Amino acid sequence: MIPRIAAETLKRLAKGFPVVALTGPRQSGKTTLAKWVFQDKPYVSLENPEEREFAKTDPKRFLARYPQGAILDEVQRCPDLLSWLQGLVDERGLMGDFVLTGSAQFELIEGLSQSLAGRVGRVELLPLSAAELSASGQLPSMLSQALLTGGYPALFDRPVSPQDWFANYMATYVERDVRQLIAVRDLGQFQLFVKMCAARTGQLLNLAALAADCGISAVTAKQWLSVLEASYVVMLLKPHHQNFGKRLVKSPKLYFVDAALAAWLMGIRDAATLEIHPARGALFETWVVSELHKHSLNQGQASPLYFWRDSTGHEVDVVLETPLGLRPIEIKSGSTFASDWLSGLNKWLRFSDVDQHAPQLVYGGDESYERNGVKVWSWRESWKACV
Repeated sequence: MIPRIAAETLKRLAKGFPVVALTGPRQSGKTTLAKWVFQDKPYVSLENPEEREFAKTDPKRFLARYPQGAILDEVQRCPDLLSWLQGLVDERGLMGDFVLTGSAQFELIEGLSQSLAGRVGRVELLPLSAAELSASGQLPSMLSQALLTGGYPALFDRPVSPQDWFANYMATYVERDVRQLIAVRDLGQFQLFVKMCAARTGQLLNLAALAADCGISAVTAKQWLSVLEASYVVMLLKPHHQNFGKRLVKSPKLYFVDAALAAWLMGIRDAATLEIHPARGALFETWVVSELHKHSLNQGQASPLYFWRDSTGHEVDVVLETPLGLRPIEIKSGSTFASDWLSGLNKWLRFSDVDQHAPQLVYGGDESYERNGVKVWSWRESWKACV
């Protein structure tokens, strides 16, 4: 197992909450991490029909089997169990008593907030980060390979190609998560919708145009996009609210959580195609935003990421909220630094008057250094832009 940064966060939360919840996309390593951190606890999967039936029909006796707590995997399959957990953990008063994992964000989070408010510490586990892969010596040596492989753990612990794995992953996702979260009559049309979202990764979300291109209504497109968010396929980066005297763009930007999945959905299968593909820059931006997002979530924190763009086209790719103020981060896929890369950051500094907080730039090259007062980070160390 590749060591996960979130392991220390789980241990910390288990000292202060009776229940710890580990959520994230399918195949991101939740079960493996929970078993590794909490090796002394019994494990039960609610994907198992017998266990699920037992939990639904007799939840009190089901939980009574675990006097020292347990890992309950895919707990969103039995949401009523959370109400029984509330009474049990209140009665026992033990910290780190039960560990819950789940893949469907909406169902599980709603249940946690209603039944276990104040009793649960939560960590969202996304696929492997570049920091984790680098520490284990498994970060691809070439940027193009990193963009095509992504971070799902299965691609690093077994001899399977990204092409084969992503094909199976998407088929499983459509068959399981989509049918659990929403009634989609035409799965083929939903698959087209997912591909059209991939083609728009790194762009402002135009829901009406997306719906029109897929031949569906805007209402349906919004509903389906919520499904993709709930199952951790996409994330929406909101514009920062501070306008600095300028009219702001109010639409969010759409990003895939895993850039390699987006590349696969676009039909990009090899490095040669990726290097000349018009979406290469957007895929690199997607990869970096995901890395920054993972860094915050691995610490057990809400992601403090935004972007900034005004109506005249001035833009900063990422704005990070920190205790010291706002930190602008620019993202460029080129491997050789160009002086005009700093123009967006310089305009931001003039508009925002936050020059006391050093701007950062992440690029597709191999060296990290400082240039004209800007910290320039290699793609290999992209997460350091928000440290």
